[in-house]
Amino acid sequence: MLTIEDCVALSGLTEAEILAIAEHEHIPFTAAAEMGRCLFCAEHGLDTLRLMILEDIWAAKKRGDRAHVRELKQALKDYAATRREKTDAAPYA
Repeated sequence: MLTIEDCVALSGLTEAEILAIAEHEHIPFTAAAEMGRCLFCAEHGLDTLRLMILEDIWAAKKRGDRAHVRELKQALKDYAATRREKTDAAPYA
């Protein structure tokens, strides 16, 4: 049986990034890890992931979930720090 740690390791993403995909796409964690792996390998997949996180932040702001906004902003900062070289160097929020 795969653990959460196995899914994270196989995806090439962080747990926070996978959780953002799961939230954005309304899918289970394991499916999000698989989708994340596809995004990680796709030409503009990491840019798509960044947009998913930004949309999740917008949705959390809209519903007034400040704690979740902070979590997602931290995930976006971590993303920017670790993924910048793999993206088109687009600006980060």
